Amino acid sequence: MSKRKAPSDSTNPNHDFCEFLIELADYEKNVSRNIHKYNAYRKAASALAKYTTRIKSGEEARKLDGIGDKISKKIDEFLNTGKLKKLDNIRSDEGAVAIKDLTRVSGIGPAKAKELYDLGITNIDILVKNQDKLNHHQRLGLKYLSDFEQKIPRNEIIEVEKIIKKILSNLDSKYKITICGSYRRGKAFSGDIDTLISHPTFMSKDLKKKNNMLQVVVDILKTNNLITETMSLGDTKFMGVCKLNNISRRLDIRLNPYDQFYCAVLYFTGSDLFNKQMRDHALNQGFTLNEYTLRPIGSTGIPGEPVEITSEEDIFEYLDYPYKKPEERNI
Repeated sequence: MSKRKAPSDSTNPNHDFCEFLIELADYEKNVSRNIHKYNAYRKAASALAKYTTRIKSGEEARKLDGIGDKISKKIDEFLNTGKLKKLDNIRSDEGAVAIKDLTRVSGIGPAKAKELYDLGITNIDILVKNQDKLNHHQRLGLKYLSDFEQKIPRNEIIEVEKIIKKILSNLDSKYKITICGSYRRGKAFSGDIDTLISHPTFMSKDLKKKNNMLQVVVDILKTNNLITETMSLGDTKFMGVCKLNNISRRLDIRLNPYDQFYCAVLYFTGSDLFNKQMRDHALNQGFTLNEYTLRPIGSTGIPGEPVEITSEEDIFEYLDYPYKKPEERNI
C-alpha cells in the first residue's frame, strides 16, 4: 500500500550482496523506471537472503533461482573489488541521488521527485523550504518522515490490531479485519500497518454506490485517539497516521467487498514475488487471479464469472497449488 522496501538482514551471510541488489532495484524503479530490472534485482536479493551459507563466487550464485549471468558477474565484481562500478556511477549522479532522497517522502513517487528536481529541489532540506510545491499527503509525509522511516516492531502492530478489532467489534461484530503485509508474513518489523476490512453488507455489486462505511470507521478510530491525521480518504481507501507510544506510524485501511475479501488478503499479504508466482500458476491452470477475483478463462480467452471464495485456502484449492501459510510466502 505504501512504499515497500525489501529488508536487508545483517545476520544473513549474504546481506551485503542483498544490499547492493536492493539499491540497484530502487534505482531501476525510481530513476530508470525499468520495472523488469527492478523485479529481477529484487528476486535475486530474495534468493540470496534465503541462502544460509556465504556465496563465494558468481558461479555458485547462478545455481540459485533468479540469478543469471549479469547478476552473477556483479557478484564476482563485488567479491573481487569490494564495490560495483555501476553503483559508484549511480551514487555520483546528482539526479539519481536527488530522486532517491526525495522519494523517501510518503506520497512522492519517481515522477514527482523528477519534477521537484527539475525545479532545483535536490534534497530533503531544500524540500522543507518549498512545501508549497507539495500536496496535503506529501506535506504530511515530509512532516512525519523521521517517524515513518523507523521500522514498526511486531508487538506494536499487535497492539494496534487489538485496538482496531475491539473498536470495530463494538461498532458491529460482523466486521472482518486483517492486517496484511510483512506483519502477516510473520516478520519482526514492518514499514507500515496495512489493514483490510470488510462487512457482509458491502459486496462488489455495491462498489458504484456511494457509501460512508469507511468514513464511519475512520471517524470512530479518530474518536478513540488512534488515528491522528488523514492523508487521503475515499470510499474504499484511507491513508493516514496513527499514534501509539508517542511515535507516529503510517496506517492504511482498505474497505474491500465481502465477496472479494480473501483475494485482497492474499494479494496484500504478499510477498510481491509470491504473488507473481501465484498469478503465473493461475494462468497455467486456466484462471486469472488478482486482488479482486479468481476467474476461469474460457475457450475464447475471456475471463468468466468470479468463482466463490470463502477463505484463502479456497484460492489455493481451486488452483491445485499447495497451501502456503503466510510466513511461508517470504520470497
